[in-house]
Amino acid sequence: MSSSLALSDSPSLISPRLGQVALDRLPVKLGVMSSGSGSNFEAIAQAISDQRLNAQIEVLVYNNPGAAVNDRATRWGIPSMLVDHRAFGSREELDRAIVQILQTAEVDWVIMAGWMRIVTPVLIHAFDQRILNIHPSLLPSFKGNRAIEQALEAKVKIAGCTVHIVVPEVDSGEIIMQAAVPVFPDDTVETLQNRIHIQEHLVYPQAIGLAAQHSRKQVPQTASEMTV
Repeated sequence: MSSSLALSDSPSLISPRLGQVALDRLPVKLGVMSSGSGSNFEAIAQAISDQRLNAQIEVLVYNNPGAAVNDRATRWGIPSMLVDHRAFGSREELDRAIVQILQTAEVDWVIMAGWMRIVTPVLIHAFDQRILNIHPSLLPSFKGNRAIEQALEAKVKIAGCTVHIVVPEVDSGEIIMQAAVPVFPDDTVETLQNRIHIQEHLVYPQAIGLAAQHSRKQVPQTASEMTV
C-alpha cells in the first residue's frame, strides 16, 4: 500500500475525528469560491452526493476564465459565475460584486476552495464567522503563501492542512479541523502537496458540517423548529 493511501485511511491523523457530525434536518446552503482546478470543490460536491454532507452548493464563484473548476461545476449541474478580478479597480470592488452574488443566492456559508485572492473586510463582514478556508499547513505554523515550501525549508517532520474561519488577519481564524501528514526525507513540494490534498478532500466536507452544526446550536430555536 502506498503512503498516500495509508494516510487517507488513518482517522487518528485528523482532529476532530471523522464521523462525529450528525445530519441536520435542513441542508446548508453553500457558496463556493475557487480560482483553479477545483479538486476541493469536487470533493465537497461528491460528499453531498454521497450524503456525507447535508448541504447544497447554490453557486460557484470563480475568478480565472478557463479555470477547470467551472467545468466541474457544469458536470455537477451547479450554477457558476465568473468574476474576473482583472476587471475591478480594487479588491474591495471585487468583493462587493462577490457579496452581491452570494447574497442573491441566499447562501448560509461561503467556502473558499482554492481561492487565490486575499479577501477584504467587505466580504468578511458580510458573512461574519460564516466563511471557511482550507490552508495547506498545520496552523498557526506557516501562514500565507508558499506554506508547503515553508514547511520543507523548515525541515519539519509533520505537515498537513487546516480548515479555519476567515478573519481579516490572514490564516488566523478559529480552527475547525486539522489533518496531519508525515514529511519524508525525499519529499518535494509536489509529493507533499499531493498527500496533503488527499487529507484536504477528506476533512473539508466534514469541517463544513461541523462548523454549520455548531453555528446552528448558537441560534435560539423557534417554536416551529422545536416541534418534532
